[in-house]
Amino acid sequence: MSTSPDLDQIRRSALAVHDKAENRHRTALIVAVILEALFLAAFLLLADLRNRTHLLLLLSTIAIYSIVGAGLLALAAFVNRATLRVLKALELLESGHS
Repeated sequence: MSTSPDLDQIRRSALAVHDKAENRHRTALIVAVILEALFLAAFLLLADLRNRTHLLLLLSTIAIYSIVGAGLLALAAFVNRATLRVLKALELLESGHS
């Protein structure tokens, strides 16, 4: 009886879990973008942009979204890089195992 792990099965399982998580993340992101776009459109329709307070609220909102968006992009790049490292480690483990 062999006690060595089935690396192909482990890789398939890890990729399946990652794909499911990525699909859920993408769906949540799309829903959030649509919802926030609706809020921004409603604000633009209701705001009196000659009023300096309304204009300040608009500029603050855009500044905050920019910072949060940049952070999310950096986090996505980090997670993607980490996932690729894990997959590469599995590949190296298999090539050294054979």
